[in-house]
Amino acid sequence: MAVLVYADNSGGSVPNSALEAVYYASKVAAEKGTETIAVVIGALDNAILESLGNYGADKVLHYSDDKLSDFDSQSYTRVVSDAINSTGANVIIFSHNYASKSIGPRLSAKLQAGMAVAVMGLPKIDGDSLTIRRTVYAGKAFADVTISSAIKIIAVTPNAFSPEVTDKKAAVEPASVDLTDSDFGMKITDTNKVTDKVSLTEATVVISGGRGLKDASNWDMLEEMADMLGAATACSKPVADMGWRPHSEHVGQTGITVRPNLYFAIGISGAIQHLAGVNGSKIIVAINTDSEAPIFKAADYGIIGDAFEVVPRLNTAIKNLNG
Repeated sequence: MAVLVYADNSGGSVPNSALEAVYYASKVAAEKGTETIAVVIGALDNAILESLGNYGADKVLHYSDDKLSDFDSQSYTRVVSDAINSTGANVIIFSHNYASKSIGPRLSAKLQAGMAVAVMGLPKIDGDSLTIRRTVYAGKAFADVTISSAIKIIAVTPNAFSPEVTDKKAAVEPASVDLTDSDFGMKITDTNKVTDKVSLTEATVVISGGRGLKDASNWDMLEEMADMLGAATACSKPVADMGWRPHSEHVGQTGITVRPNLYFAIGISGAIQHLAGVNGSKIIVAINTDSEAPIFKAADYGIIGDAFEVVPRLNTAIKNLNG
């Protein structure tokens, strides 16, 4: 039976987290001796669909119905369920993101499927069971969980795997499913997107600020650094609560969880709630005047100093390196 992977369509492109999920699915499929089938919903260039083969997909089922142009967990669940039925897939892979949190539980209930989220490792296959390592307690520990249901759903933590890219192309197969109004749970009346900014959940570099920056007007130097590094900007919860930055930039236990290659914590003390959302970062750089700030215990590199002196000097150095 095939391994099916849901590949997110982000405004006409496939994000890195989805490519990682495709690669992960191909590894599971290889272990099971079966094929990898990707499901893509919405308008997307055929060349992009074919390129999913670079990450291990053998075939792509493309559902391009105009009714599916906006994400709706109810209708998208119907589509993925149709793909599962048509392919006979018994392992379903997602990236651990908004889509998996919306579609996965619906599928789990509908198909009586076991589901593991925040997965960090490839599964160990023992007959009809899969044992998988996932993070627990806000990333502070790992747990090995076994799924023994007939259909299994796995949501892979973004930036946990580095895909091996090949020149293989996937076969693209148009697909469709009959949808009625009852298949849609919501109606989108307006969409406002920030199109010129790096997505926080997809960013490989994140520049984050805290109350140590003292005022919303002092974010210019962080945005300058982010622009030069191709990074996303973020903030701590108190900053978002005070209205200095939008809540969409709040990272932490009650905000967004990020796992970039490089995370700058500038003027952030490092409360446990904040660290819960960033401790998966590969490298953390902390800048703070307080040498006893908890952030330094989590940081790989630390600068004890005033952000208003350190950051401008860093920006100058980055400019010089960029020529």
